[in-house]
Formats: sequence, C-alpha cells, structure tokens
Amino acid sequence: MWFWIFVGPFALGLALFTYVPLAWSVYLSFFDAHNTVTPTDFVGLGNYTSMLTDGAFLSSLGTFALFTLFIVPATYALSLALAVMVNRLRVAQAFFRSVFFLPTACSYVVAALIWKLSLFSGVRFGLANTVLGWFGADQTAWLSTTHPPWYWLVIVTVRLWLQAGFYMILFLAGLQRISPQLYEAAAVDGARPGWQTFRHITFPQLRATSVAVVLLLVINAFQAFDEFYNLLSDARGYPPYARPPLVYLYYTALGREQNLGLGSAGAVILALIIAVATVVQARWLGLGRKED
Repeated sequence: MWFWIFVGPFALGLALFTYVPLAWSVYLSFFDAHNTVTPTDFVGLGNYTSMLTDGAFLSSLGTFALFTLFIVPATYALSLALAVMVNRLRVAQAFFRSVFFLPTACSYVVAALIWKLSLFSGVRFGLANTVLGWFGADQTAWLSTTHPPWYWLVIVTVRLWLQAGFYMILFLAGLQRISPQLYEAAAVDGARPGWQTFRHITFPQLRATSVAVVLLLVINAFQAFDEFYNLLSDARGYPPYARPPLVYLYYTALGREQNLGLGSAGAVILALIIAVATVVQARWLGLGRKED
C-alpha cells in the first residue's frame, strides 16, 4: 500500500502526460489529422512517405548532423579538460566545481536570449562587436550572416556554455574512481607525469564514462530546439537555414496548416533515428562490455 501511495501520483502523472501523448502521437501519424486530434481519415503510411521524401525534413536532419559534428567533440574535449584541471586542484576544488557546473541550472531560453541580445546583438551592439571594434574589424550580423555562417558560432557557444559543466561532473566521477595505485606503479616504471600518464592511464580508465558522455551528447543534439528557436526566430518567423528537426516539426504540427498527422509521423521517424543511432553507437563503442 505504501509503495503505491508514494509511487502512484508520479506513475499517474507519467502515464497521463508522457505515455498517453506518445501513444496518441503514434496513432495520429497514420491519419490525415489537419486541425484535429481526433481524425477519421486513415492514410496508413502516407504521412511517413511524405516526410521521408520532404526535402525540408531531410535538410533538417542535415542541420542536426552538422550541429552534432560541432557540439559533440567540442563539449567532450572541454568538459574532459575542465574535469582534469579541477581534479588536480588541492584547494578550492568544490568552489571551481560549483562555478563550472552553475550554468547547467540556467534555462536554455534565458541563455539564448542573453547570447542574442547582449553578446551577439545586431551590427552595432553586443559584446562581440564591441571587442571587434577595438581592433578595427568590421561589425558582424552574427545571426543573419550566412556566408560565412556565423550563426553556428552563436548556437554552438551557448550550448557549450550550458552543458559543459554537467559532463565535467560525469568525468570528475570517473576520474575519482581511478585507483591512485595505477599512477604509483606507472611512476615506478618510469612513466612521466602529464601527457604520457594521461594517454596511457587516465584516458583508458575513462572509457565507460566517455561512452556514456558521447551517447548523451548525441541524443541531446537530436533534441535541440530552444536555442535554435530563440536565437534565430523573430517577428517574421524562422529563417530557412539552421532548422533542426524539432523546429521543423514544430512548424509542421503547429504552424498554419496544423498538420498533426504529418508532424506526428516526423516525430516517430525522429524517435526511431535516435533509438537506432543510440544502439549502433553503444555497440560500436562497447557499452556494457567488460573492462580488460
């Protein structure tokens, strides 16, 4: 009885606000659902065929691939570097750990607006253009310049600032699990501290943590929405470039046409892509494999 008293409300909320909408979304994907969530016109796999042949949807997947190419290596390298530096501190370690982790508590919407209105604002204002002006460089419209695509700098840096601290904590946990005896044995064998020790001892011991971090980074990249939408959209709508899958599906399902069936089909396709990509990465990276 006490189990259901404590777990029941959460389980009920999870079912009503997560599992039922997910199941209904799959149901809608097989119907022509324009402006309704109770359609009657069954179209089978028609919505899926339309999405898979839609150039805009395929382009959004390409945007995701490019975003992943930028953000995953950058976040991995930065969070690992921060973890190694913080782990080596002998004083104020808790302070610096909290400082680097603090941005994780910030809302993606708030951070995107700070980047858009304060750091990379327009062609006359913003910290970035002010610094460029000190060196006599031309002012840049960061979010509307497509040649070169400076908007990627804004999108990647805001995501990097928001999530690097979280993955730093994961790497810190992995570093603290490494036995000091390994380093002592390496020193006896003549290993030099620094890069040699990191390459042959620290990095291999972080293999399980690295696999988990990479999987989480890729999944989170698939789910990118807030920073793209709040950085690039304005009163005129969303520009045709840098449109990730969730932004495209948002406009498909909730835009002028209100095509909930087509949007649901795209969401199911995206969920399947995430699932397949996660399983392939887990097998390739050896998730769950016993350590040597």
